[in-house]
Amino acid sequence: MKKLNLFLFINLSIFSFAQEISKERVVNIVSTLASDEMKGRKFGTPENDKAAEYIASEFKKDNLDYCFGDSYLIPFEYKGQKGFNVCGIKKGTSEKSLAFSGHFDHIGTNNKSGDNIYNGADDDASGISTVIGMADYFKDKKTDHSMVFMAFNAEEIGLIGSKALANDGKLNPVFKNITALFNFEMLATESQFGKNAVFMTGDEFSDFDELINTNAVNGLKIYPDPYKTEQLFYRSDNVNFVKKKIIAHSISTVDMNKATHYHAATDDINIVDVENLTNIINNFAKTIEKLNTKNFAPKYNDKVNFDF
Repeated sequence: MKKLNLFLFINLSIFSFAQEISKERVVNIVSTLASDEMKGRKFGTPENDKAAEYIASEFKKDNLDYCFGDSYLIPFEYKGQKGFNVCGIKKGTSEKSLAFSGHFDHIGTNNKSGDNIYNGADDDASGISTVIGMADYFKDKKTDHSMVFMAFNAEEIGLIGSKALANDGKLNPVFKNITALFNFEMLATESQFGKNAVFMTGDEFSDFDELINTNAVNGLKIYPDPYKTEQLFYRSDNVNFVKKKIIAHSISTVDMNKATHYHAATDDINIVDVENLTNIINNFAKTIEKLNTKNFAPKYNDKVNFDF
C-alpha cells in the first residue's frame, strides 16, 4: 500500500509539474520576438509581419480556434500600411470568457553605430510570452470560462491595433461575452513591490484586483497602480475595451523609477528576470484556473469614465 501511495504521489507530482510553463519556454518566446532578426518589430515592416505569424503559429500549436474566418491573423490598415492583429479562442463550458492580451510591436531601429535595435524584450515580448504561456497552460484543460487570446499590433504609435480589433464588427460575438480582459504590459523585471508581485492600472475603478487577490495562489499579489497621476489606465491597449464597457485592466511589473531600458536598445533578453516572469505566468494561470462564472464577475464602479 505504501508503494502504491508513493507511486501515485510521484505520478501526480510529475503531472502537476508538467502543467507548468518552463523557464526555457519563456526564454524561447521572448528571445524569438526580441531577437535582432526581428529588428524591433516596428509596425509596417516585414519583421512586424513575421512576429505576427510567429504568434499565430504558437496559437495553432495550442489548438486555439479562430476568432472568426479561417486565420488567427486579422488584418487592418493605418495610414496606407497594412498590419495584423492576432486572435484565438479556447472554448469552455460557458460562452462567458476571460481575455488575455499584450502587444507585439515595438519601435524598430535607429541610425546610430553599434547596437541600434530596440529589441523590446520587456516592452512587450514579456507580455506576449504571458499570453502564449496562458494558452500553453490551458491547452489540454477543461475550463468553465471560454478564453480569448489577443496579440495587438501598432500599440507604440497610438494603440492603433487594439482599436482596430475592438471596433471590428466581425468580433462582436466574441467581445459581447468577455467578463474581463487581462492586458499584460511589461512584466520582465521585478516590481517595486518585490518578486511575484504586479500592479494593475485603474484599480480604483473596479473590484477586479480584489477578486484576483482573493483567489491568488503561491503568494501572487496585485498591488494598486503606483503611477495614478500618469493615467495609465487610459493610455494602454485595455482602454479600447473599456470604451466598450468591458472590464479591462493592464497588469505590469515595471518600476518607472528604474526602467532605464524603456524604449532603449538595452531592452533585450539580458534584462529579463526569467525566474520571476515564469513564476508570474504560472501563478496567474493557476489563479485563473480557480475562477469560474460564479465566483468571478468583476464590475466597474461609478468612478470610471467611459467618455474620453
